[in-house]
Amino acid sequence: MKIDFEKFQAAGNDFILIDNRKNQLSNIQTNEIIVLCDRKFGVGSDGLILLNTHQSRDFEMLFYNPDGSQSFCGNGARCAIVYALQHDFPLQAFAFSAIDGNHAFRMDQNLPSLQMKDVNEILLIDQNSALLDTGSPHYVLFSDDLSTENVLQTGRNIRFSENYKKEGINVNLIQKVDSSTIRIATFERGVENETLSCGTGATASVLFYAHTLGLSSGTIQVHTKGGTLRVSFDKHQTDLFQNVWLTGPASYVFSGFITR
Repeated sequence: MKIDFEKFQAAGNDFILIDNRKNQLSNIQTNEIIVLCDRKFGVGSDGLILLNTHQSRDFEMLFYNPDGSQSFCGNGARCAIVYALQHDFPLQAFAFSAIDGNHAFRMDQNLPSLQMKDVNEILLIDQNSALLDTGSPHYVLFSDDLSTENVLQTGRNIRFSENYKKEGINVNLIQKVDSSTIRIATFERGVENETLSCGTGATASVLFYAHTLGLSSGTIQVHTKGGTLRVSFDKHQTDLFQNVWLTGPASYVFSGFITR
Protein backbone atom coordinates (compact mmCIF):
# COMPACT_ATOMS: atom_id res chain seq x y z
CA MET A 1 0.00 0.00 0.00
CA LYS A 2 1.29 3.44 -0.98
CA ILE A 3 0.91 6.16 1.67
CA ASP A 4 1.66 9.82 0.98
CA PHE A 5 3.44 11.96 3.57
CA GLU A 6 4.68 15.50 3.89
CA LYS A 7 7.65 16.79 5.83
CA PHE A 8 7.17 19.98 7.86
CA GLN A 9 9.41 21.95 10.18
CA ALA A 10 8.65 24.42 12.95
CA ALA A 11 11.65 26.44 14.15
CA GLY A 12 13.93 23.59 13.13
CA ASN A 13 11.82 20.86 14.77
CA ASP A 14 10.92 18.55 11.86
CA PHE A 15 8.04 16.10 11.49
CA ILE A 16 6.47 13.57 9.14
CA LEU A 17 2.76 14.34 8.66
CA ILE A 18 0.25 11.86 7.25
CA ASP A 19 -3.46 12.35 6.56
CA ASN A 20 -4.89 9.29 8.30
CA ARG A 21 -8.59 10.10 7.94
CA LYS A 22 -9.03 6.82 6.03
CA ASN A 23 -7.29 4.91 8.84
CA GLN A 24 -4.48 3.45 6.70
CA LEU A 25 -2.05 3.67 9.63
CA SER A 26 -4.34 3.21 12.62
CA ASN A 27 -2.49 -0.02 13.45
CA ILE A 28 1.01 1.40 12.96
CA GLN A 29 3.65 -0.48 14.92
CA THR A 30 6.48 0.93 17.03
CA ASN A 31 9.16 -0.54 14.76
CA GLU A 32 7.59 1.23 11.76
CA ILE A 33 7.67 4.58 13.57
CA ILE A 34 11.30 4.07 14.56
CA VAL A 35 12.32 3.34 10.95
CA LEU A 36 10.32 6.25 9.49
CA CYS A 37 11.92 8.73 11.91
CA ASP A 38 15.43 7.34 11.50
CA ARG A 39 17.68 9.82 9.67
CA LYS A 40 19.83 7.09 8.13
CA PHE A 41 17.31 4.41 7.13
CA GLY A 42 14.02 6.33 6.94
CA VAL A 43 12.56 9.71 6.11
CA GLY A 44 14.13 11.24 9.21
CA SER A 45 12.34 13.47 11.72
CA ASP A 46 11.81 14.49 15.34
CA GLY A 47 8.44 12.75 15.28
CA LEU A 48 5.52 11.30 13.33
CA ILE A 49 2.09 12.98 13.22
CA LEU A 50 -1.11 11.27 12.13
CA LEU A 51 -4.15 13.45 11.47
CA ASN A 52 -7.38 11.52 12.16
CA THR A 53 -11.05 12.38 12.02
CA HIS A 54 -12.80 13.48 15.22
CA GLN A 55 -16.49 13.71 16.10
CA SER A 56 -16.51 17.16 17.68
CA ARG A 57 -13.18 18.73 16.72
CA ASP A 58 -11.71 19.52 13.31
CA PHE A 59 -9.22 16.65 13.60
CA GLU A 60 -7.32 14.49 16.03
CA MET A 61 -3.54 14.81 16.17
CA LEU A 62 -1.60 11.73 17.22
CA PHE A 63 2.06 12.45 17.88
CA TYR A 64 4.75 9.79 18.13
CA ASN A 65 8.32 10.39 19.27
CA PRO A 66 11.10 8.75 17.22
CA ASP A 67 11.19 5.88 19.74
CA GLY A 68 7.47 5.18 19.19
CA SER A 69 6.23 6.68 22.46
CA GLN A 70 3.33 9.13 22.43
CA SER A 71 3.13 12.63 23.86
CA PHE A 72 1.97 16.13 22.92
CA CYS A 73 4.15 18.34 20.75
CA GLY A 74 3.58 22.09 20.44
CA ASN A 75 5.75 22.59 17.37
CA GLY A 76 4.26 19.52 15.74
CA ALA A 77 0.77 20.80 16.49
CA ARG A 78 1.46 24.05 14.65
CA CYS A 79 2.65 22.00 11.67
CA ALA A 80 -0.61 20.03 11.85
CA ILE A 81 -2.58 23.30 11.80
CA VAL A 82 -0.81 24.50 8.67
CA TYR A 83 -1.20 21.07 7.06
CA ALA A 84 -4.95 21.10 7.75
CA LEU A 85 -5.28 24.59 6.29
CA GLN A 86 -3.28 23.75 3.17
CA HIS A 87 -5.25 20.54 2.58
CA ASP A 88 -8.66 22.16 3.01
CA PHE A 89 -9.78 20.23 6.07
CA PRO A 90 -13.39 21.23 6.84
CA LEU A 91 -12.52 23.53 9.74
CA GLN A 92 -15.50 24.56 11.87
CA ALA A 93 -14.54 24.33 15.53
CA PHE A 94 -10.99 25.68 14.99
CA ALA A 95 -9.90 23.17 17.60
CA PHE A 96 -8.25 19.77 17.52
CA SER A 97 -7.94 16.86 19.92
CA ALA A 98 -4.61 15.52 21.22
CA ILE A 99 -3.30 13.19 23.90
CA ASP A 100 -3.47 15.95 26.54
CA GLY A 101 -6.96 17.24 25.60
CA ASN A 102 -8.46 19.75 23.19
CA HIS A 103 -6.62 22.75 21.76
CA ALA A 104 -8.07 25.85 20.11
CA PHE A 105 -6.04 27.34 17.27
CA ARG A 106 -5.89 30.42 15.08
CA MET A 107 -3.60 32.26 12.69
CA ASP A 108 -1.81 35.19 14.32
CA GLN A 109 -0.11 37.53 11.84
CA ASN A 110 0.22 34.61 9.40
CA LEU A 111 1.74 32.38 12.08
CA PRO A 112 -0.06 29.32 13.48
CA SER A 113 -0.95 29.75 17.14
CA LEU A 114 -2.45 27.21 19.50
CA GLN A 115 -3.85 27.32 22.99
CA MET A 116 -1.86 25.13 25.35
CA LYS A 117 -3.27 23.28 28.34
CA ASP A 118 -3.69 25.14 31.63
CA VAL A 119 -0.78 24.65 34.02
CA ASN A 120 -1.83 24.54 37.66
CA GLU A 121 1.41 23.48 39.29
CA ILE A 122 5.05 24.48 39.18
CA LEU A 123 7.04 22.08 41.30
CA LEU A 124 10.08 24.01 42.42
CA ILE A 125 13.29 22.02 42.82
CA ASP A 126 15.24 25.10 43.91
CA GLN A 127 15.25 28.78 42.97
CA ASN A 128 16.85 27.98 39.60
CA SER A 129 14.95 24.89 38.48
CA ALA A 130 11.47 23.38 38.42
CA LEU A 131 9.20 20.69 36.97
CA LEU A 132 6.17 21.52 34.80
CA ASP A 133 3.80 19.59 32.56
CA THR A 134 2.75 21.53 29.45
CA GLY A 135 1.41 18.52 27.57
CA SER A 136 4.75 16.79 28.05
CA PRO A 137 6.83 16.75 31.25
CA HIS A 138 9.67 19.26 31.46
CA TYR A 139 12.59 19.93 33.74
CA VAL A 140 13.63 23.59 33.37
CA LEU A 141 16.69 25.26 34.80
CA PHE A 142 18.65 28.46 34.36
CA SER A 143 22.06 28.14 32.74
CA ASP A 144 24.61 30.48 31.17
CA ASP A 145 25.88 27.70 28.92
CA LEU A 146 23.56 26.69 26.07
CA SER A 147 26.26 24.93 24.10
CA THR A 148 25.36 21.60 22.58
CA GLU A 149 28.00 19.92 24.71
CA ASN A 150 26.42 21.22 27.92
CA VAL A 151 22.86 20.54 26.73
CA LEU A 152 23.76 16.91 25.99
CA GLN A 153 25.66 16.37 29.22
CA THR A 154 23.10 18.08 31.47
CA GLY A 155 20.15 16.66 29.58
CA ARG A 156 21.38 13.07 29.72
CA ASN A 157 22.37 13.34 33.37
CA ILE A 158 18.87 14.48 34.34
CA ARG A 159 16.81 12.45 31.86
CA PHE A 160 18.54 9.15 32.75
CA SER A 161 18.79 9.83 36.49
CA GLU A 162 16.99 7.52 38.90
CA ASN A 163 13.95 9.81 39.20
CA TYR A 164 13.26 10.08 35.46
CA LYS A 165 14.87 7.19 33.59
CA LYS A 166 11.68 5.10 33.48
CA GLU A 167 9.14 7.63 32.17
CA GLY A 168 11.65 10.10 30.74
CA ILE A 169 11.63 13.88 30.94
CA ASN A 170 12.55 16.77 28.65
CA VAL A 171 15.29 19.08 29.88
CA ASN A 172 15.39 22.80 29.04
CA LEU A 173 18.24 25.20 29.77
CA ILE A 174 17.07 28.82 30.09
CA GLN A 175 19.14 31.96 29.62
CA LYS A 176 17.68 35.36 30.46
CA VAL A 177 18.00 38.11 27.84
CA ASP A 178 15.64 40.71 29.35
CA SER A 179 12.27 40.80 31.09
CA SER A 180 10.41 39.81 27.91
CA THR A 181 12.98 37.60 26.15
CA ILE A 182 14.77 34.35 26.91
CA ARG A 183 16.95 31.86 25.06
CA ILE A 184 16.52 28.13 25.56
CA ALA A 185 18.10 24.86 24.49
CA THR A 186 16.31 21.54 24.86
CA PHE A 187 17.18 17.88 25.30
CA GLU A 188 14.11 15.87 24.28
CA ARG A 189 13.10 12.48 25.58
CA GLY A 190 12.08 10.06 22.84
CA VAL A 191 14.56 11.77 20.53
CA GLU A 192 17.24 11.36 23.25
CA ASN A 193 19.19 14.25 21.81
CA GLU A 194 19.20 18.01 21.56
CA THR A 195 16.58 19.37 19.16
CA LEU A 196 16.68 22.81 17.56
CA SER A 197 13.40 23.76 19.18
CA CYS A 198 10.62 22.43 21.42
CA GLY A 199 7.18 24.04 21.70
CA THR A 200 6.10 22.50 25.00
CA GLY A 201 9.61 23.21 26.30
CA ALA A 202 9.38 26.87 25.29
CA THR A 203 6.03 27.07 27.06
CA ALA A 204 7.35 25.44 30.23
CA SER A 205 10.39 27.71 30.21
CA VAL A 206 8.28 30.86 29.82
CA LEU A 207 5.90 29.92 32.62
CA PHE A 208 8.76 29.20 35.01
CA TYR A 209 10.43 32.46 33.97
CA ALA A 210 7.17 34.35 34.53
CA HIS A 211 6.87 32.72 37.94
CA THR A 212 10.39 33.83 38.94
CA LEU A 213 9.61 37.42 37.84
CA GLY A 214 6.19 37.45 39.49
CA LEU A 215 4.40 38.29 36.23
CA SER A 216 0.60 38.02 36.14
CA SER A 217 0.32 38.19 32.34
CA GLY A 218 2.36 38.96 29.28
CA THR A 219 4.11 37.69 26.17
CA ILE A 220 7.65 36.34 26.23
CA GLN A 221 9.81 35.82 23.16
CA VAL A 222 11.77 32.58 23.12
CA HIS A 223 14.87 32.31 20.98
CA THR A 224 15.66 28.67 20.22
CA LYS A 225 18.51 27.39 18.07
CA GLY A 226 16.02 26.85 15.23
CA GLY A 227 13.99 30.04 15.38
CA THR A 228 11.87 32.35 17.52
CA LEU A 229 8.63 31.45 19.29
CA ARG A 230 6.43 33.48 21.56
CA VAL A 231 4.29 32.45 24.50
CA SER A 232 1.51 34.56 26.01
CA PHE A 233 -0.25 33.77 29.28
CA ASP A 234 -2.46 34.92 32.14
CA LYS A 235 -1.67 33.90 35.71
CA HIS A 236 -4.38 33.36 38.30
CA GLN A 237 -3.95 32.54 41.95
CA THR A 238 -0.54 31.17 42.93
CA ASP A 239 0.60 28.88 40.11
CA LEU A 240 -2.42 28.62 37.81
CA PHE A 241 -1.56 29.68 34.27
CA GLN A 242 -4.46 29.96 31.80
CA ASN A 243 -5.01 31.38 28.32
CA VAL A 244 -1.57 30.11 27.35
CA TRP A 245 -0.86 30.48 23.63
CA LEU A 246 2.16 29.26 21.67
CA THR A 247 2.87 31.07 18.40
CA GLY A 248 5.60 30.56 15.83
CA PRO A 249 6.50 29.52 12.29
CA ALA A 250 5.65 26.20 10.65
CA SER A 251 6.25 25.36 7.01
CA TYR A 252 6.23 22.63 4.38
CA VAL A 253 9.61 21.10 3.45
CA PHE A 254 8.97 18.26 0.99
CA SER A 255 6.60 15.41 0.20
CA GLY A 256 6.94 11.77 -0.75
CA PHE A 257 5.41 8.38 -0.19
CA ILE A 258 6.12 5.21 1.75
CA THR A 259 5.02 1.67 0.96
CA ARG A 260 3.57 -0.62 3.59
